Amino acid sequence: MNSNASPISTLVWTFGLMSLFAVGGANSAIPEMHRIAVDVQHWMSDRQFADVFAIAQLSPGPNVLIVTLIGYSVAGVAGALAATLSMCGPAAVLAYYVSRLLARSGGARWPAMIQAALVPVSIGLMAASGLILARSSGQSWVAALVTVLAAALAFATRLNPFWMLLGGGILGFAGVI
Repeated sequence: MNSNASPISTLVWTFGLMSLFAVGGANSAIPEMHRIAVDVQHWMSDRQFADVFAIAQLSPGPNVLIVTLIGYSVAGVAGALAATLSMCGPAAVLAYYVSRLLARSGGARWPAMIQAALVPVSIGLMAASGLILARSSGQSWVAALVTVLAAALAFATRLNPFWMLLGGGILGFAGVI
């Protein structure tokens, strides 16, 4: 993007393009969102990005809310609308046409092969998202311990993630993290 471009046009271009590569949903694009928002555009700090992610996860609704919050921090309500529509619009159009193509493919094997190939890609992108968020959210040994504990609990139990987020929020509010 041109450095003279308006913040709204930068948001539209960035999230419109990103939406087409977010295999597995908005959370799989977290590393790229972080790179653009923190490292390239300097819209926010690491800590602000982690806070925006936490707010998006705690809020009811789709995971794409992080895009809305980034857009809002860049250009207010207009930025929030531009970023959200740009992240959802192109992906929705692409999904529509791909679903029509898949419906016409009948009993062909290639759709199942493509879907199976996208599973490890999606898992890898989400793992990268977790790594980026762990790095940007806190650098203390207590934060690392809480992260590892939350990951272990998520893996080993059926505990609702809300309770882990609430616990982490309480520790952060208390100044422990």
